[in-house]
Amino acid sequence: MTKTPVQLRNATLGDIPATVLRPSYARDRLTPGIVHIGMGNFHRAHQAWYLHRLMQQGAAQDWAIIGAGVRAGDAVMREKLLAQDCLTTLIELRPDGTSAEICGSMIGFLPVEAENAALIAQMADPAIRIVSLTVTEGGYFVNPATGSFDPTSPDIVHDAANPEAPRTAFGAIVAALRLRRAAGVGPFTVQSCDNLRGNGDITRDTVLGLARLSDPALADWIAQNCTFPNSMVDCIVPATGAAEIAAARAFGIDDAAPVTHENFRQWVIEDKFCAGRPDWDRVGATFTDRVHDYEAMKIRILNAGHQVLANAGDLLGLVTIADCMADADVLAFWRKVEATEIVPHVAPVPDMQPMDYMHLIERRFSNPAIRDTTRRVAFDGSSRHPGFVLPILRDALVADARLSGLALVEALWARMCAGTREDGSEIEPNDPQWDALRAQAQLARSRPAAWLEQQAIYGGLAQEPRFARAFTQWLDLIWQDGARAALALYTADM
Repeated sequence: MTKTPVQLRNATLGDIPATVLRPSYARDRLTPGIVHIGMGNFHRAHQAWYLHRLMQQGAAQDWAIIGAGVRAGDAVMREKLLAQDCLTTLIELRPDGTSAEICGSMIGFLPVEAENAALIAQMADPAIRIVSLTVTEGGYFVNPATGSFDPTSPDIVHDAANPEAPRTAFGAIVAALRLRRAAGVGPFTVQSCDNLRGNGDITRDTVLGLARLSDPALADWIAQNCTFPNSMVDCIVPATGAAEIAAARAFGIDDAAPVTHENFRQWVIEDKFCAGRPDWDRVGATFTDRVHDYEAMKIRILNAGHQVLANAGDLLGLVTIADCMADADVLAFWRKVEATEIVPHVAPVPDMQPMDYMHLIERRFSNPAIRDTTRRVAFDGSSRHPGFVLPILRDALVADARLSGLALVEALWARMCAGTREDGSEIEPNDPQWDALRAQAQLARSRPAAWLEQQAIYGGLAQEPRFARAFTQWLDLIWQDGARAALALYTADM
C-alpha cells in the first residue's frame, strides 16, 4: 500500500523519507540577512540552494532569506510557502534519474502590499545586508533601444512622485535606503540575479535614476555607499505544474510549490559587497573580476540560443526545448547559428572555450527529463530579443560577419507573434506587449519592414541594409513556404 505523502513543514521533516536530503541545521535559530524580491522557481533552485548548502556546513546562520514580492500575483506564492514554513522541495532531473532535497534557507515571506510598507520596513532593518532580486529581464525599467534607464515608465513616474508609497521594487529599495541613511545604520548591497549582461550596473542605474527624480542628495549617498555586484546565474528551472507536484509526491512529499531543475548550476559573482556576504564560494560559486566575460558567454550561447529554438519550436508545435533538440531541422538550425554567428562573438573564460561551452549547452538543452517549454522560453520576447540576440547582431554588422541566421531568428519571432502556429492553432498571448507585437506582425506579413519599425526594440537596425534585406527575405519565405522550408534553406550548405 502506498504511503500518504508527508505534508511539508518544519514539524514533519523527520517523517520525510530518508532518501531525501533535509536541512541538518536548526532552522529556528536562523536569523535574516537577505531580503529577496521575486520569489520564483529560479531563485529557490539557485541562490537559495547555494545558501542552504552553506548552512549545511554550519555556516551563514545569520544570512537567512526573507522573501518578498511587489506584484499582486506574488501573494499566491506567499500563501503556499508560508503554509509549509517556507521550505521547498528541489528535484534534480538528470538524464538517468532524479533525486530530491529540501531547501530551508528561507525563513519568511513578507506581506504583498500595494505600497510595500512591510518590504520597506524589513529592508530598513540593520540586520539586512543584501537585497537581491529576480524580477525578470524586462523588470528593470530600461529602454530596450537605448539600454538606459527609462524615467517615463508610469510606475517610475508614480514612485518619483510618491517616494514613501512606491509600487516598484526599486522604489521600495530607495525608500528603505532613505530610512537607513536617516537612522545612520549604513547601506546594503543590491544584488541582481537576473539574466542581464551587466545586471549589477543596470540595477545601479535604475536605483540611482529613480532616487535622483525625488531626492538627488540620497542618490549621491547611495552612489557613494551602496554596491551593486554584477553576476552571472545559470540553471535551467522549468515552471511548476501538476507534473512537478506529482514528482514531489513520488518522493513522499506533499509540497504545494516544488521546483524541478537540471543537474547543473553556475554562479559567477563580482566581489563587491558593502555590508558583507556569505562565503558562497565554499559551495561552488565563483568570485571573479571577469564576470562580464562569463556573462557574455552564457547570455549569448545559452540565452540567445534559447531564442534561436523557442520561436521556431512554437511555430512547429514542439512543446519543449528537448523536443526542439530532437527535431533534425531545428537542431541543425541551432548548431549552425551558434557555431557560425554567435560563438565568433564570444571570448573564452578560464577553463572554457566558446565551442566547448556550446557543446555543453547542447547536452543540457537535449536533456529529455527537463520539461522546459518553448512557451516559457519564448515569453517576453520584447525584452529577450533586445537583451540576448540583437547585441550579437550589432556586433556582426560592425565586424561585417555572418548574420543571415540571426535575421532568420528575428523573422521567426515576427511570424510567431502573428499569433498562429503553422498547423493553424492559436498562440496565446505570451508577452507583456503582445497586442502591439501581434498588430505589427500582421502588418509585416505583407510589408516585412513594418516589424523592424518597432523603434523601442530595434532602434536603428531597420536602417541597416544587410540586416533588413535578410530579414525581409526570410519573413517572406516563412509566410510563403513555412518555417521548415526556411530552416532547410539556411542549413543547406552545412
